Amino acid sequence: MNPSIRIRPGGRSARVQEAVHAATCELIDMHGRESLTVPLIAARAGVTPSTIYRRWGDLSELLADVSVQRLRPDTEPAETGSVNGDLLAWAEQFHEEMSSEVGLSMIRDVLSTGQYGDGSGACQCAAFTASQVELMLARGRARGEAVPEADAVMDGFVAPLMYRLLFGPKPATATQATAWIRSCLVDGPSHSAH
Repeated sequence: MNPSIRIRPGGRSARVQEAVHAATCELIDMHGRESLTVPLIAARAGVTPSTIYRRWGDLSELLADVSVQRLRPDTEPAETGSVNGDLLAWAEQFHEEMSSEVGLSMIRDVLSTGQYGDGSGACQCAAFTASQVELMLARGRARGEAVPEADAVMDGFVAPLMYRLLFGPKPATATQATAWIRSCLVDGPSHSAH
């Protein structure tokens, strides 16, 4: 089964997924990802290895699925009182999280399978990020502020940050990340507030 098209399971299936995800995360924390095996994860989760193979196919697919869930934001972005303040605070946190060794490992897990989207080539992680950006922009619009387009933030901040993390000679510095998000901010009424 392709994990990128997986419907959120309920009941027993949800409990199995939760147990396997939890076991995977615990084993990574205890021993590192290099020592992971499907039988080891299965034993810790209390399922058979065939359950994992049937549901995820192989270890890389399981790691990608776990990483997608770990990359899903668990809180809304901080509300600072202005869209520019919200975007700056969020961008700093996003840069720190994605640039960490844990963040980089999760991104690589998701991308390593080639099955990181919904079948259309779209990445769930990008959708999570875009929804966070759109939430901040919607709050700004509700306050009557001029806001950038969500695509401007994705293209002007997220894209170069991810490119540098994955393909650049070295990750972006905090100063570079701040400059990229500042270039996306809207300061005056001449910009559209839609």
